[in-house]
Amino acid sequence: MPSVILATAGYDHNIRFWEAPSGICYRTIQYSDSQVNRLEISPDKQYIAAAGNPHIRFFDIPTNNPSPVQSYDGHTTNVTSVGFQKDGKWMYTGSEDGTIKIWDLRASGAQREYQCGSAVNMVTLHPNQAELISGDQNGTIRVWDLVGNQCSREVVPDGEVAIRSVSVASDGSGVVAANNRGNCFVWRPPSQNDLSNFTLQQNFEAHQAYVLRVLYSPDCKYVATTSSDHSVKIWSVGADGKLNFSKALCGHQRWVWDCVFSADSAYLVTASSDQVVRLWDLAQGDSVRHYTGHHKAVSCVALKDC
Repeated sequence: MPSVILATAGYDHNIRFWEAPSGICYRTIQYSDSQVNRLEISPDKQYIAAAGNPHIRFFDIPTNNPSPVQSYDGHTTNVTSVGFQKDGKWMYTGSEDGTIKIWDLRASGAQREYQCGSAVNMVTLHPNQAELISGDQNGTIRVWDLVGNQCSREVVPDGEVAIRSVSVASDGSGVVAANNRGNCFVWRPPSQNDLSNFTLQQNFEAHQAYVLRVLYSPDCKYVATTSSDHSVKIWSVGADGKLNFSKALCGHQRWVWDCVFSADSAYLVTASSDQVVRLWDLAQGDSVRHYTGHHKAVSCVALKDC
């Protein structure tokens, strides 16, 4: 198994694994059920979770087994988010069916379900491992207290404009969300582990079209935004937590759906409807590798390089 695991998927019903340095695809898994909306690699690098419509399937990473080794059923339509607790003990998912589910990977079925009342576009886990943050189609951001088992905070930053993506800094110092109007919203919690009472710090237009993904870098120094305007933008995080434009990454020819940083925050991988996956050197601002082989839009990318 390569030390760097890079996988992509989308609307051609294939999950592809790539040699990151060479751009060679060394493994393809057919996902016959539906398109793949999201990919996530387990913390131990043993499994890749593929979120489709309406299932989540687990596939072995170390072996060449083409069949799913586990299936998680319970959502009724597109699963838009999937992620793991840091030790891999449980998984969380969000769906257009309006629910967030938590799955104990040692048991069967979902152990918890939270009703959002609208299609869930994004769910992310706070680094404290005790709160989920969701963004939905009705424009609401919610904080879910997993200890108290309740919604502890609701924010509607831009009316009923759909929240497309949410990200939390790995040190808990900031939360950023983006919507279908192209706007980004930045919050700085009063403390790194307290999301119960935080105020909006910044609101700005990041793109003049949908922002499809917003993501903090692992070192918390940058934020990436991807858009339906075909571009990717990099924003530096100031000492006050506010975002400042750094550079635009141009080269994709269609919507850019997803992105992921390398562990050292020096590189970004992006996935687009133009069927191409690109690796960007962020210091240079250049695309240094293309991964080609998908036959339809590439909607998601997953990377583990540490």
